[in-house]
Amino acid sequence: MAPIGKMLVMVGGIIVVVGIVLMYFDKVPYIGKLPGDISLKKGNFMFYFPLTTSVLLSILLSLVFWVIHYLKGK
Repeated sequence: MAPIGKMLVMVGGIIVVVGIVLMYFDKVPYIGKLPGDISLKKGNFMFYFPLTTSVLLSILLSLVFWVIHYLKGK
């Protein structure tokens, strides 16, 4: 049971850090306004899909998880 406890504490710490970052840095420059992000406006209708931002965040998170997995295997 000890490994599960450690994992829960780590996940909780990550959630706290992400929460603090979102509270104090709610306007991160360039995120959501990259070339390739889709934004359509017609009258009262607005559609927004951050395609490029999603791809970049996916790549970044994949690299972070790969590094964590690599370091955990050593």
